[in-house]
Amino acid sequence: MAEEERSTLRSASESSMEEEEAEGEGGEEKVGEALVYLPGQPLAKGEELVRDEAAYRLYHQAQSGAPCLSFDVLRDELGDDRTQFPLTVFLCAGTQADTAQSNRMVVMKMHNLRGTVEKPKSGSDSDSGSSDSEEEEEEGPRLEIALVPHYGGINRMRVDRSSGTPLAALWSEKGQVEVWDLRPQLEALASASGMRTFLSERQAKLEPLFAFGGHMAEGFALDWSPTVPGRLASGDSKRNIHIWEPCPAGTWRVDQRPYSAHSRSVEDIQWSPSEKTVFASCSADASIRIWDTRAAPSRACMLRVEAAHQSDVNVLSWNRREPFLASGGDDGVLKVWDLRQFQEGKSVAQFKLHSAPITTIEWCPQEGSVLAAAGADDLLTQWDLAVERDGSGEGEEGLGQFPPQLLFIHQGQNDIKELHWHPQCPGLIVSTAHSGFDVFRTISV
Repeated sequence: MAEEERSTLRSASESSMEEEEAEGEGGEEKVGEALVYLPGQPLAKGEELVRDEAAYRLYHQAQSGAPCLSFDVLRDELGDDRTQFPLTVFLCAGTQADTAQSNRMVVMKMHNLRGTVEKPKSGSDSDSGSSDSEEEEEEGPRLEIALVPHYGGINRMRVDRSSGTPLAALWSEKGQVEVWDLRPQLEALASASGMRTFLSERQAKLEPLFAFGGHMAEGFALDWSPTVPGRLASGDSKRNIHIWEPCPAGTWRVDQRPYSAHSRSVEDIQWSPSEKTVFASCSADASIRIWDTRAAPSRACMLRVEAAHQSDVNVLSWNRREPFLASGGDDGVLKVWDLRQFQEGKSVAQFKLHSAPITTIEWCPQEGSVLAAAGADDLLTQWDLAVERDGSGEGEEGLGQFPPQLLFIHQGQNDIKELHWHPQCPGLIVSTAHSGFDVFRTISV
């Protein structure tokens, strides 16, 4: 049976216009002095947070039905270093619906994403109201989706195109890791006729290329190798990590011998961007470990920091330009590790700005010193490690309490779960939360 799902994509200007109209209908507009809000600062009676449009080059919001708590950005064929608006981005996400049978794997095409300085055209002549409305609708942001039913919530989603075929690996709450071919969904998004064919003939027949149930438990850790096409690593809540090797027939051979030096759940995995056999993992046992697959699993853990954080280490990100590894934990601390000094067990930088567990972290692919993190305190932060305090002690009142490396704080989402920089659109971030997706680029990056 063909399935369709309601979805929306709104620009920042549309959200602001709706809020202004609601204020106008509710009574007199309150005009007050605009102040800078600092995290942790209580709001006085009558105060509310309002986004500063001038702080963003682009900002849009999207809804896709059930919350998508994990997603990944799909590289496309539209070119690299795209900064001209409007932009087009492709995402692959997995839902966490209330019931197992209501979940979906969703491929999204967000297009006609215009910058915040681009205003919709409007006319003063009432006779042209209809045509103006149609023109504005055509100029507005658009969201198209191609979904596949999936039994069970999707814990983690990672995509890969290094082998030529767009693939998605997903961790299911069923305790199974699956690999899907995304070509049918992308073909559906390419044209109206392709979508009709997909809905009527292909959607209900799609199945994963490969599925592995050997973990015997659910998990979250998942990563494709950036140096070996098709190589995958998956880690579960029973502390086991398995390595997948691609086979010529379009399947995978999964090593049944687990890498199991962690004592608790494996929370995240990151392959080295330069060494084919090396990957890092973090765990609820508070440790970070570096592995080399050339050794047998029982002896493959080459480096480790046992107490990397005060509690669970939730996420890792391996810098693709510098020998740095970033981590975030339940303690709300963001740490940066120099792999040349990793054995010493001391981070080269750490920041305690977040007041709740950090749930996602990622280095900017275009800037080696810039990274972003977000967490359960509903803050998404951008950092630049190349920035140093000028020593003058001058600046805006109250900002001295924050590290000089802090570039930007983005708010407005509830319970942020994951963020990704777009690899082909410099400075563009996509983040997902229980409240939906945000797509934005700040003036800072």
